[in-house]
Amino acid sequence: MTDYSKFPALFVLACALVSGPAHAQEEDAGGTKRTRIILGPQLAPSWPGADKYSVGPYIDVSRTRASEFEFEAPDESFGSPLVHSGDFAFGPALGFIGKRTASDIGADLPKVGFSIEAGGFAQAYLTPSLRVRVEGRKGLSGHKGWVGEVSADYIAREGDDWLLSIGPRVTLGDAKYTRAYFGVAPAAALASGLPAYNPGGGVQSVGVTAGYHRMIGKNWGVAVYGRYDRLVGDAADSPVARQLGSRSQPSGGIALSYTFGGDR
Repeated sequence: MTDYSKFPALFVLACALVSGPAHAQEEDAGGTKRTRIILGPQLAPSWPGADKYSVGPYIDVSRTRASEFEFEAPDESFGSPLVHSGDFAFGPALGFIGKRTASDIGADLPKVGFSIEAGGFAQAYLTPSLRVRVEGRKGLSGHKGWVGEVSADYIAREGDDWLLSIGPRVTLGDAKYTRAYFGVAPAAALASGLPAYNPGGGVQSVGVTAGYHRMIGKNWGVAVYGRYDRLVGDAADSPVARQLGSRSQPSGGIALSYTFGGDR
């Protein structure tokens, strides 16, 4: 899951505004364009495996000419479909993870810098109520590894009046990513007092996400989501997670939405 907690909110908003216009391109050319802005706080682990939490911005911008906004899971990365073909779509994905320092984690472990992740996603609707999605992103800074996520969402909605979604999540990371956050090199073991640990890549966590959006007037609405992940595999066995962090990784957010342009 992308951690938005340790970088400027204005940067997040800029990314959301950049990604938002693509939604207008994926709908029918007819109709009046509508825009929805979701903005509020969210609470998430400060870095992968942390038992500390940080408050960051919960932001989304969507545009459409259709009768209802396209579904977006509240925890998916920044990015909008570039190509739609029936029930299939793909496009870019952008993620971020805040930096982790020795003072943050409470042990003399190497710093993991602020991570900007870029990659892509593909998604498909197996039925009108069931969407599956896969993402892959490469760390351009910070951990510099590969991360990915496989997800599915069951969607129930009444047009744009209300929308409820829930579904499982599987998060993956390669060896470089896993070692950055959960590994303990021999030199770091001597400095920190932790046992040396050299994890490999694979499944990092499994979890579930639920989201809900409801209009409370012609223009205003409220959005809320909750997510729970549990570290598994090499990440769960790491002394970093067991002694300095937590295998449980809950997160959530609440926000107001404002929809304008056109008629509902």
